[in-house]
Amino acid sequence: MDHIKELIKDRAGAILSNLLSQGGEYGEIFYERSRITRMEREDGKLNRVSHGYDSGVGIRLIKGGKTFYGYTTQPTYENLLEIAKTLARGEGYGPIAVGKRYIKGWTIAKLDPDQTDLSFRHQILKRADDRARSFGKEIKQVLSVMMDKTREILIVNSLGEMAEDLQKRIVFFVEVVAGNREILQRGYESLGGRGGFEIFEQTPPEAVAEKAARRALLLLKAKPAPAGNFTVVLSSSAGGTMIHEAVGHGLEADLVQKGLSVYAGKLGQKVASDLVTVVDDATIEGHNGSFSVDDEGVPAQRKVLIDRGYLAGYMYDRLRAMKEGRESTGNGRRQSYAHVPIVRMTNTFIDRGEEDPDCIVSSVKKGVYVVKMGGGEVNTVTGDFVFEVMEGYMIENGEITHPIRGATLIGNGPKALQEVEAVGKDLGWAIGTCGKDGQGVPVTDAQPTVLIRNLTLGGCQVC
Repeated sequence: MDHIKELIKDRAGAILSNLLSQGGEYGEIFYERSRITRMEREDGKLNRVSHGYDSGVGIRLIKGGKTFYGYTTQPTYENLLEIAKTLARGEGYGPIAVGKRYIKGWTIAKLDPDQTDLSFRHQILKRADDRARSFGKEIKQVLSVMMDKTREILIVNSLGEMAEDLQKRIVFFVEVVAGNREILQRGYESLGGRGGFEIFEQTPPEAVAEKAARRALLLLKAKPAPAGNFTVVLSSSAGGTMIHEAVGHGLEADLVQKGLSVYAGKLGQKVASDLVTVVDDATIEGHNGSFSVDDEGVPAQRKVLIDRGYLAGYMYDRLRAMKEGRESTGNGRRQSYAHVPIVRMTNTFIDRGEEDPDCIVSSVKKGVYVVKMGGGEVNTVTGDFVFEVMEGYMIENGEITHPIRGATLIGNGPKALQEVEAVGKDLGWAIGTCGKDGQGVPVTDAQPTVLIRNLTLGGCQVC
């Protein structure tokens, strides 16, 4: 497919000039070629394998603050020129710049998925399956999934900028169902990031499977969660689901500009405890939300969103930045060439503090210790959230005691941040796929051990 890239590079000037023939603030050509392999092993056998390629070109015009978009999977010069003329609603030539900036990025992969046989992937799944089932008869079901993707992109725009990036990512997870005569419980653990299969040299698939299996078995013995208001300690292994959902989305400029964020109009104001600093950083090597350039050709950046409790900034793509006369923060992302870029998070986290995690736990007389978060929902307008607790324990007199099941955390993002009273010096990461406006993109979330003085725990028993 290199001939398509060369075609775009050679003819971009003519295509973009036609795109801007009837006016407009910005024009862009986006090329993508991807290879995706997904393999699943369930019930002790390989039951699903998909391996394929996809490629196409999208053309975007921003005119009068509005977006006009078209794409094709047959990117000949004639087709691209026709899309440009259709979006422009006319013919002719508009002013464009050329040769202002060129960026080329790539992913370092010591064990390159594109050079690795499918049998290697199956062996990873089998190793995980065998380890999970080794925990005994209470293990009823094991699902192990491997997905790896190579994504090559090229962006050329009317500002005279050209950018290329080669992205390789791995996603691996194990889901285990354990049961006895009374109940069934689920355990889940994942691994992944930007890079190659060398990720399994550092964290073998058996370690992922073991965490998932032990979590499911633990819940069989867990007591029903109490309901009420508690001091909550979120461990660094909890993931960062809360910071992503309850805070991160509210700091995306498109939601802010639409009035759909609780953080709208609060720049420079105190929105969290002095102990809280929130960062979005696409430059961190090896993480799932990392890249060299975003899907608009803007270099990856580190952005401090909340600085020691004060709202320091929002995340922007080109369109939302243009509306405010700002520069993009490198948060313009899209699922594929068939989608317009929108504001999205990358690697989002609460930054490290100075407290010892064990000391944080020992300071709590009665509370809840959350080891792993599950899914949840958030209202970005109000900041209200509800999250599942996948693995949690009670804290009694500074000691972690019995596990609980059936718990949910209920609260308000800004209020919870205001009530953070301790932040640990550790930091734990969790991968995910963030969904928004019908698009999914790879992300990573993280947090240190965090103590929140007052959250509502939804459970089975009233305390």
